[in-house]
Amino acid sequence: MNFLRKLLFPLGFIYWIVTYLRNLFYDLGFLKSYKIPMKSIVVGNLSVGGTGKTPHIEYLIRLLREKKVATLSRGYGRKTKGFILADETVDATTIGDEPFQFFSKFKNISVAVDGNRTNGIQQIETLVNPEVVLLDDAFQHRKVTAGFYVLLTDYNHLFAEDYILPFGNLREPSIGKKRANLIIVTKCPNDIIHICV
Repeated sequence: MNFLRKLLFPLGFIYWIVTYLRNLFYDLGFLKSYKIPMKSIVVGNLSVGGTGKTPHIEYLIRLLREKKVATLSRGYGRKTKGFILADETVDATTIGDEPFQFFSKFKNISVAVDGNRTNGIQQIETLVNPEVVLLDDAFQHRKVTAGFYVLLTDYNHLFAEDYILPFGNLREPSIGKKRANLIIVTKCPNDIIHICV
């Protein structure tokens, strides 16, 4: 696998240029982004694979329990399309595993899915009008601009020590970290304090 990735290194350079230019065009305003009108928090990462986004969304739901909260996810793995606002008829096949987990565990929030984040936000604003919306895995989704960005990185696979796809596991160059308001290292060992000392 490592040998194959080394062969793919030139493709990684092309991918790096494409993603870098895409982000640059958004930063300069050449590509337009919809500014989310309500308070909003994005939880995401720079790499493929799990970094603990779902537990962090749940942490924020608990932290903001006094607020009117909505979550918006793409709904990965669902067998439906378009915007869906969860109700008692949904299951994991209609909204995806993680959103269904949010809906099942927290009865005081609104849970929505939509592959088109702009449409999803607009629908949520109209139907729910929450005080805060939490966007799951939307760090690379530049078509919307949130108020606060939380970037997660796995202690065992730090983005600073990784490379861009397909040579490594990064979805975009690590310079993307500059868009984050907060970077959290996840999956740390229990003895990390002793290691640091």
